[in-house]
Amino acid sequence: MSDEKHPENDPEQPVQQIQHSSATARIPDEIGRGVFATAVIVLHGPNEYTIDFIQSLARPNRVAARIILPPVVANQFVLALEQALEKYRVSFGHVPNENQAPHPGKKPESGSSNVDGGQKTQDASPQDATPTEKHSLAGTPKTSTPPPVQKNIVQPPPIADIYDNLKLPDDMLGGVYANMASISHTESEFCFDFIAQFFPRSAVTARVYMAAPRVPELLSSLKRSINAN
Repeated sequence: MSDEKHPENDPEQPVQQIQHSSATARIPDEIGRGVFATAVIVLHGPNEYTIDFIQSLARPNRVAARIILPPVVANQFVLALEQALEKYRVSFGHVPNENQAPHPGKKPESGSSNVDGGQKTQDASPQDATPTEKHSLAGTPKTSTPPPVQKNIVQPPPIADIYDNLKLPDDMLGGVYANMASISHTESEFCFDFIAQFFPRSAVTARVYMAAPRVPELLSSLKRSINAN
């Protein structure tokens, strides 16, 4: 028998914990410019949440960023988003709706929140996408006239039909992984930095901008997906 001690079996051997800071995360040049999103689709399975940020500025609508979050980080992201919205309200008042410009008399400010662990629209209730995956949709284009009041709730289209009308590049099918997120905002928009914390240095894997009026619906869509899982 060998007398060699293995560090993992030696109670006197110190255990080193690696800590990362979002402030020191590397931002690759192609990520730093970010992408702008006007809507979001949240998919979830048993082990992960997938957030597809949609850009509907031109036809066809396209997936601008696909983010993969572990469940614990998705929950922390929701909490951080709630805190960021509260900070926004303290600085600027209520979040304006889509057709309301920010108050011109207010001084531009910014705030930030971190997730460590980790549109003017019509919301759709989550429904089965696959036997193990569901979705929650925010960002459905608004019609020019309000729909007539109906007694029966109109079900959202099947998820397959939604993605048939979306442009999803092949290099984006696998998405990017994040186990941390940083949220910052000005009066007019929010910025989401999704970060992968791995040794020896954390890195920003995606940067997404959304107009401030769209962010409360992003939060609602995330909450519905988490509650449905």
